[in-house]
Amino acid sequence: MKLLVVSQYFWPENFRINDLVADMVGRGHEVTVLTGQPNYPSGRFFPGYGWALPCTEIYQGARVIRVPLVPRGAAGAIRLALNYLSFAIFGVLGVWLRLRGKFDAVFVFEVSPITVGIPAIVASRRFNAPILFWVLDLWPESLTAAGGVRSPGVLLAVDRLVKWIYRNCSRVLVQSRAFVPEIARHGVPDSRILYFPSWGESLFQPLQQADATLLPPLPEGFKVLFAGNIGEAQDLPAVLKAAELLRDRTDIQWLIVGDGRMAAWAKEEVERRGLSQVHFLGRHPLEAMPHFYAAADALLLPLKREPIFALTIPGKLQSYLACARPILAMLDGEGVRIVQESGAGLACPAGDAEGLAARILELAAMSDAERSAMGQNGRQYYEANFDRTRLFDQLETWLENAIQERKHSK
Repeated sequence: MKLLVVSQYFWPENFRINDLVADMVGRGHEVTVLTGQPNYPSGRFFPGYGWALPCTEIYQGARVIRVPLVPRGAAGAIRLALNYLSFAIFGVLGVWLRLRGKFDAVFVFEVSPITVGIPAIVASRRFNAPILFWVLDLWPESLTAAGGVRSPGVLLAVDRLVKWIYRNCSRVLVQSRAFVPEIARHGVPDSRILYFPSWGESLFQPLQQADATLLPPLPEGFKVLFAGNIGEAQDLPAVLKAAELLRDRTDIQWLIVGDGRMAAWAKEEVERRGLSQVHFLGRHPLEAMPHFYAAADALLLPLKREPIFALTIPGKLQSYLACARPILAMLDGEGVRIVQESGAGLACPAGDAEGLAARILELAAMSDAERSAMGQNGRQYYEANFDRTRLFDQLETWLENAIQERKHSK
């Protein structure tokens, strides 16, 4: 099939859509990606990218069409709104001016903003192709939880936009079963809502030993590692409070790998509080992540206390499970259910810094064998519930079914 993928984020940004695209190409499909200029999570254009260039690239055999956008910047709601809107506008122009030929289906990767659906709908109508819309962030709920938007007028307008986008999709895929009622609330029939969870890329495997050449120097001691976006949703204030509560345990070291809009604030707070056990290691390529995980004694999974986040399965949870390392979860809802159901680690409620500190002490007191058993539990749960090949087989079937339905409806 000829597949158009619409995603505001794409390689060299680290998102699972990169892996999905590469796999679809490997299955013999012709894939084109409509995306923006990479700037996530730092808010600055990646080296070699900007307003003008590059416009067209090849990634793992897929053609990548890049359109301009306003970079996210380091902070500020206005700048973020411009980032969202600029991709929607330039994405629509890209559909009309940059895309050639015919597409059988449109696949949308939506991790925020929901406005990624606008150019996708324009493409769907231009090419008479069905849309499969993968929801990883619920809107307008995400605006309130992560963006702090409280205006009833803005939320009502976004809610109407969401309904319009979903109404134009042949299938709405959800990363968590808890999303289903929220999607149905927007008028989407249950028959068009499909459960499609995230997975861990194939490189996420248990390692007996980390390759030290891929890592910066790491401190000695019991290492608690957080990897990923350093943003509002990750509740760094609670994480740092837990680190402060364990200040006297100099054997417990906190490693933070990644970047994001809250990174500068977090670094300033660590310095202000004199938390010498907290180490910021910066951004690293995806290929290095399994080695960071293998070098850690526990993998930290925090998520802010918000109703919407309780419905969400955090994207990094599958990668943590796949690498068979014990997990320390500070979150609510679906994510903590999986950690507890799998036996892959210890958990406390979202925002509970005291609980997190207690769980870390409990895990640190365990034997290596006990922690290894937790990791193996997680790997087994991953293979049973988030197997990459099985998920991609299912997606391929859904795409083909949607294409046939569109043909028969002519």
